[in-house]
Amino acid sequence: MRIAIDAIPLVSAKTGIGHYTDSLATWLARTHPDHTYDLISPFDFQFEPTNGTRPPNLIKRFTPVRSLFRKWWLVGLPSLLQISPVDLFHGTNYCIPLWAPCASVVTIHDLSLFTQSSTHEAENVRRGRRRIPVMARRADKIIVPSEWTMQETVAHLGIREDRISVIYEAARENMHPVDESEARQVLEKYKLTKPYLLYVGTIEPRKNLTVLIRAFDQILRSTEHRPTLALCGGRGWLDDNVFGLVDELKIGDAVRFTGYIPDEDLPALYSQSEMFLYPSLYEGFGLPPLEAMACGTPVITSNTTSLPEVVGEAGLTISPRDWRALAAAIARWLGNPEERLYFRSAGLHRAAQFSWERAANETQTVYDEVFRKRQAQ
Repeated sequence: MRIAIDAIPLVSAKTGIGHYTDSLATWLARTHPDHTYDLISPFDFQFEPTNGTRPPNLIKRFTPVRSLFRKWWLVGLPSLLQISPVDLFHGTNYCIPLWAPCASVVTIHDLSLFTQSSTHEAENVRRGRRRIPVMARRADKIIVPSEWTMQETVAHLGIREDRISVIYEAARENMHPVDESEARQVLEKYKLTKPYLLYVGTIEPRKNLTVLIRAFDQILRSTEHRPTLALCGGRGWLDDNVFGLVDELKIGDAVRFTGYIPDEDLPALYSQSEMFLYPSLYEGFGLPPLEAMACGTPVITSNTTSLPEVVGEAGLTISPRDWRALAAAIARWLGNPEERLYFRSAGLHRAAQFSWERAANETQTVYDEVFRKRQAQ
C-alpha cells in the first residue's frame, strides 16, 4: 500500500502536531517496511527522524504550488493524488482533500475551537468550525488521541463512535532521564540554575500560565523556597498578559522565558527540573506531561479533559482555575523530596505504557480497514 501523509505540520518549528506527524511517520515506516509512506507538503520542510536515519520507505515529497495555500486542499492536493496515485491519504492536522481518488483518514487532536473558543484567535475559530465538521464527515475514518476527544467528537460533530479510533500518542524516543553532568551545558545555555520549576509549551491563553505565575508568586511570598520558574516555549497570541503579570508581581528576576526549545535540549531541561507544571485548561492528549514523566520528572497538571487519562495515578492533578491549590501542591513537593522521588519512579513506569510502535501498528490497522472497505465498494 502507498500512503500519503500530510507534512504541513513539519514546515515550521515543531510543536504538538508536528511531533505527532514526525513520530507517527517514522514508526509507520519502521514497523511496516512492506508499505510506502509519502510525506507531502506544498512547502519545503525539514524531516529527519530522531535517531537520524530515515527508513527507505519513508519519502519526502515537497510539491510547490503557485496557487494560494487554501487551493492546496481544493485543487493542488487532489490533482497531485490523481496524477501520482496513492491508496490512502492521512490528514494529520484536521484537514483532508474535499475530493480525492483515494481513501482518507483524518486525525482530530482536540475540539478546543468549539469548546474553548475564547482561547483562540477569532479567524481560526471561524475557519475551524466551518471546516472540521466537513472534514470529519468526508473522512473514511477518524483518529483521536484520547477517549476524552472521542466523546467530544461524538458530542460536537455528531460522529458515530464506530467511525472513530482512539490511538494514544507516546513520548518521543529521545525523551529519557539525563544526569546532571550531561545536562550542565544545556542549563548553562538557557542561563538556568537548580532548583527550577518547568513548563514547556506555547505561551498562549489555553495553557493557563497566569494561574501558574500567581501560584509561583505565592511560593516566593509564603515559603522559604526560592526556585526559578522556567517557561519554555514560543510566543503565541494574547501572551502580553503573561509577561505583564510577571512585571506586575515584580518577580521578573525569578522567572525565565527561554523561547522555543529545540528537541535535543528538552530531555536535559525536563530531567533536571524539580517538577513539571502544566495547568492547561484543555488538552486533547497532553504530550508534554507524558514526555516529562519519560524523563523522570514529577508532574503536576490539571484534573480536566484528557490530562488525567494521560498521567493516571503517576502525577498530581489539580483544578486549573485554583492557583492556591497549585501553590499548595508545589510547596508540598518542594518540601518533600521523598515524595518527588516516588512520583519520578511512578512517572517513568506510566510513560513506558505508551508506545509509538503500538500507535503505528494501530494506525496501520486503521489504514488496512479503510482500504479494504474502499476496495469492496
